[in-house]
Amino acid sequence: MVKKQTAGRDNLGDFAPKFAELNDDVLFGEVWLREEKLEPYKRSMITITVLITAGNFEQLTAHLNIGKANGITKEEISEIITHLAFYVGWPKAWSAFNIAKQVYDK
Repeated sequence: MVKKQTAGRDNLGDFAPKFAELNDDVLFGEVWLREEKLEPYKRSMITITVLITAGNFEQLTAHLNIGKANGITKEEISEIITHLAFYVGWPKAWSAFNIAKQVYDK
């Protein structure tokens, strides 16, 4: 059974209730659950890659944890970030590695 996402409501529910609803019910409740279309492992790889590419490191920890739970190994995340370094920039890779180390060394 998939755990119901509540991060939107937990963090922004009082301040931005519609955004929180869209986050929890649509993005994580509908899009992420379309496993027959794209398995969670691949969805996590794509999401992590996009976050690093855009420099959105605030959300990266949560998605690295989700990716780890979806089966992305330490070796794979290391290879993904190394590969991205040449396309999105060395500083972004350093930042991503610092976050990934915290997640994968737990």
